[in-house]
Amino acid sequence: MSEQAPPHTAQRLLPLLVILVVAAVGAFTLRDHLNFETLAANRETLAAFRDNHYLLAAIIFIAIYVVIVAFSLPGATIATLTGGFLFGVFPGALFNISAATFGAVVIFLAARWGLGEKLAAKMEGADGTIKKIKDGIDENQWSMLFLIRLVPAVPFFIANLIPALVGVSLWRFVVSTFLGIIPGGLVYTSVGAGLGEVFDRQETPDLGVIFEPHISFPILGLCALAALPILLKALSKKA
Repeated sequence: MSEQAPPHTAQRLLPLLVILVVAAVGAFTLRDHLNFETLAANRETLAAFRDNHYLLAAIIFIAIYVVIVAFSLPGATIATLTGGFLFGVFPGALFNISAATFGAVVIFLAARWGLGEKLAAKMEGADGTIKKIKDGIDENQWSMLFLIRLVPAVPFFIANLIPALVGVSLWRFVVSTFLGIIPGGLVYTSVGAGLGEVFDRQETPDLGVIFEPHISFPILGLCALAALPILLKALSKKA
């Protein structure tokens, strides 16, 4: 029996290309719809549907959130707020973090299948600077993975793409993503849980709350903790 030929390069790139095309289309067609004003206008309908069909509402919400993240559509922050508004801090945070992780896995697998495996193999077989970079990433994978999740300045799509291109294993990606987005997920879910009062005052939520000292300092502390093994290894090598 002859072995099945490996997929052509174009076939391997197809899932990633689909994600990029849908993301580009969604950026222009959905940016004016998946926003706070839409949530405010439909809050009573959403709350009534949740009250009458809680389990179905949770399933639909998680599915929509996964699609938003998997295709990098605008509205991830609004989805997180919606999770808090509809389901409270708990289980809203669990729904948000789980859905975001699952959506991130879709991007990760598409990128790794299309580009990551070949690129990681080339980096592994390279010499000089490229090989040193690859070895440095491999030695500090956990720290690097947690850092790119904890630092708010790193776009979520980039944080999903980079690990796929440097040969990170799926289970490490899943664990670091789920745990790494917990701090930010909790903050925005808690903001969403308080939207009822915000709606009553006809105001908009303060999404910059994550940069306030009492929240940003603990997150920066987690960043420093994640970076500590990298620093210790660098110091030990110099010694």
